[in-house]
Amino acid sequence: MPPENLLAIDNGTQSVRALLFDPLGSLIAKSQVIIEPYYSTAPGLAEQDPLVFWNALCQACQLLWQMPGVEKNSIAAVALTTQRSTVISVDQNGNALRPAISWLDQRRTKGLKPIGGLWGLLFRLAGATNTAAYLQAEAEASWIRTYQPEIWENQYKYLMLSGYLTYHLTGKFVDSVACQVGYMPFDYKSLTWSKKHDWKWQVIPLPKEKLPELVKPSSMLGEISRQASEATGIPAGLPLIAAAADKACEVIGSGCLDPHIASLSYGTTATINTTHKRYMEVVPLIPPYPSAIPDQYTLEVQIYRGFWMVTWFKREFGLKEEIAAAELGLVPEDLFDDLVDTVPPGSEGLVLQPYWSPGLRFPGPEARGAVIGFSDVHTRAHFYRAILEGLVYGLREGADRSVKRSGIPIQELRVSGGGSQSRSAMQITADIFGLPTCRPHTFETSGLGAAIDAAVGIGIHPDFTTAIQQMTRTGETFEPNPVYHEKYNQLYQSVYLKMYKKLHSLYDTIQDFVTE
Repeated sequence: MPPENLLAIDNGTQSVRALLFDPLGSLIAKSQVIIEPYYSTAPGLAEQDPLVFWNALCQACQLLWQMPGVEKNSIAAVALTTQRSTVISVDQNGNALRPAISWLDQRRTKGLKPIGGLWGLLFRLAGATNTAAYLQAEAEASWIRTYQPEIWENQYKYLMLSGYLTYHLTGKFVDSVACQVGYMPFDYKSLTWSKKHDWKWQVIPLPKEKLPELVKPSSMLGEISRQASEATGIPAGLPLIAAAADKACEVIGSGCLDPHIASLSYGTTATINTTHKRYMEVVPLIPPYPSAIPDQYTLEVQIYRGFWMVTWFKREFGLKEEIAAAELGLVPEDLFDDLVDTVPPGSEGLVLQPYWSPGLRFPGPEARGAVIGFSDVHTRAHFYRAILEGLVYGLREGADRSVKRSGIPIQELRVSGGGSQSRSAMQITADIFGLPTCRPHTFETSGLGAAIDAAVGIGIHPDFTTAIQQMTRTGETFEPNPVYHEKYNQLYQSVYLKMYKKLHSLYDTIQDFVTE
């Protein structure tokens, strides 16, 4: 029997996982290596030695081979998905010239020359000068070029983490189109590097030759090299098939091929995505990202600190549940769900807007988190439930914007990520959206999405429609409660949607009191 299983490598923020799937999307085996997301040498900096990612990838693969039922000769292809927006400068041998700058990094470069010429004029006419300046200041390339000019000039390639790991696996400086999410000179409409006169080259002024070659998802990146085989145990010569960044892989791994099915990701960053064949911007100047399906787009609205807020609450206020769970041998999430269930839907008028970190234009870069409606009836349980409700309100607003732009109603939700393991979070999502809300059949949706790209790429399935039908299915479904949905709808329309506009001027004033 010819090999037909698919090895997906998922380099997330907290861990690297090696996942073996069969052609029907069932997870045969999984290994996981925990990594330190970053270290910081100054406030706001988040960096990591790139070899941490590569060594963890090697270790995860070597652990996988030790598991029962795993046979190397059953593997037909390999695919890689990684965290987005982590960048690495390398020499011609793929060695890092400086630490990787993590997507969690918050450094900004002040005093940059504004974008000039025709583009500067167009930004002024569009009222987007501040957005353009924000993009310049946030770009990791701006910081390296300003403060480490020798590295910037001498780097051989400027890569995403996906491109760095692809080089280590194949010996080729090549990357997937669908991994280019971040501050790069990338044309999201044409799904290739930007044209010569695009304004992005003013932000990231480097020769195009210092960027990797791009191939479409499901195309071949290269073959596993002998050197990589010795380090990982992956058989040399196996094809490495281009997949996509982790969020895009989650979308197809959740079965969200059609735009009426939305993919929600309840991770460190909370997102809502829908797949479309046509380029469109939900928020002006904020492009849709490349889909894991060639020549398609994923409309995304994100809440940057998303379920980080839940982690923050548990750390600051959840010690009681953490201790009790340890004593009872339970998962802490079960007790936090019990805490949520002590509070009625709507948190008795406590409403949270989850802008704990700013956005570009939705919301603006001056935005702050806000909680209104406190009274003496409110407890920490109310606050915890308000966090969950606020996150879902924010994602619903993103969904409403996407629907208005595309004209295609969302009829069903699929939820992935760590937060999806909370039954309370799932039910709140169903109630606020008023839509059936499903968990996919596997928790490993980003890895499964990468495996789908590999399956199509080597012809196990003839196309993405067939692959997604065969390899994805829904798990538990949460139906909305009509009474609760009506209550949430009133709060959403009458309170939540009006908060940002009413608080906007105060957020601007608060900027003067913020310590950079």
